[in-house]
Amino acid sequence: MTDRPDSDRPLDSFDAVVWDLDGTLVRLAVDWNRVTDDVAATFESAGVAPDARTLWELMDVAGRFGLRDEVEAVVADYERAGARDSERLRLADAVGDAGAEAVCSLNCEAACRLALDVHGLSAPVDAVVGRDTVPARKPDPEPLLEALRRIDAPLGDAVFVGDSESDGETAERAGVAFRHVDDV
Repeated sequence: MTDRPDSDRPLDSFDAVVWDLDGTLVRLAVDWNRVTDDVAATFESAGVAPDARTLWELMDVAGRFGLRDEVEAVVADYERAGARDSERLRLADAVGDAGAEAVCSLNCEAACRLALDVHGLSAPVDAVVGRDTVPARKPDPEPLLEALRRIDAPLGDAVFVGDSESDGETAERAGVAFRHVDDV
């Protein structure tokens, strides 16, 4: 990622904050290896041997084999269960400090909303965009841009806070300031 002119701008100087969820505000109690195994078993049960190994690769190819809905259901079930048992992280205490706030996550929208409810964070969050809210997912900029549209936030007055390189890439591609959780 390139250095943006606003890279040192304090978080509280932005009018809008968009938060990643898992690893930023909460940690979902999900065994992602088990999820991957169960998704692979979904393919196996359908008699399909995809040339994919990671969960994201499997999710990407599921539609080609008519398994998109089944695979999404498996992953979303784990995410919702993990949201119920999620751990609140330190940045959750900063939710509610900005004028407008949203969540933009690779997790399904229902799990995001559930985790926010579990930790008393729903009220200050004006919009939630999950993996299933729009057709694209991070690092495509569309989910972040949709979150910003939903809170009516101009790009120059918004910051995306996340825990991954993919989150930083999403912000850069959207033309939005980014803060890594370790820098907030």
